Amino acid sequence: MNSDIVDLRSFYATTLGRIAERSIAMALSSIWASLPDERLVGLGYTLPWLDRFGVDAERVFAFMPATQGAVVWPVGGPSATALVFDEELPLADSSVDRVLLVHSLEHAENPRETLKEIWRVLAPAGRVVVVTPNRRGVWARFEHTPFGTGRPFSRAQLNSLLREANFTPSAWSDALFFPPSKRRWMLRFHNLLERTGRRCWPMFSGVIVVEAQKRLYQGLPVAKRASRRVFVPVMSPQGAQTARMPPAL
Repeated sequence: MNSDIVDLRSFYATTLGRIAERSIAMALSSIWASLPDERLVGLGYTLPWLDRFGVDAERVFAFMPATQGAVVWPVGGPSATALVFDEELPLADSSVDRVLLVHSLEHAENPRETLKEIWRVLAPAGRVVVVTPNRRGVWARFEHTPFGTGRPFSRAQLNSLLREANFTPSAWSDALFFPPSKRRWMLRFHNLLERTGRRCWPMFSGVIVVEAQKRLYQGLPVAKRASRRVFVPVMSPQGAQTARMPPAL
């Protein structure tokens, strides 16, 4: 099941969503190295973190998968969003410095092909930062948050997947150690549970955050992809047949 853009915006507008956003931002801050004049692309639903980490970037784009939907961003300025297919990004080779994935890889039809496409568009020293639900975590088991949809990963699975796509994981972090409860009395203790979880049960975090660098010393095999998805505009009538004109007399 894929997360819809309406559901994602609604979740991050709630108290639980805002706390989850801050928890993930803390995890990203611990591995996010400053790059001067970087070209940053967010793939998935990355708007809350692009606002925070894209301030000093030369340019920032928000790519949203077609199965998710898109919204205009930033508010009050020229739109920097695009509706894309994650295996065919509308970018030239080696054109961006960093790609941030949130609510993306767990919904990808073929995660390996998605990462290979990101490898293509990244500059030689480019980095990909991935945020995915943790297979061992509690958040992946409840569907009232976006982290309970899609395919969760373990650290070992993410490490293997990144290496298969010619990335070298360089830094790891975790977030969401408190339970995904909507009860206000429980949310009051989220700071205490977050700090305690980082020390006592890091393997049971809600999400895994990993930064990986593009690897250049190994060639990629050239293989033709088996299929291509064809997008149809939502306003295009489905199943309509062209009316036949009567024969001319």
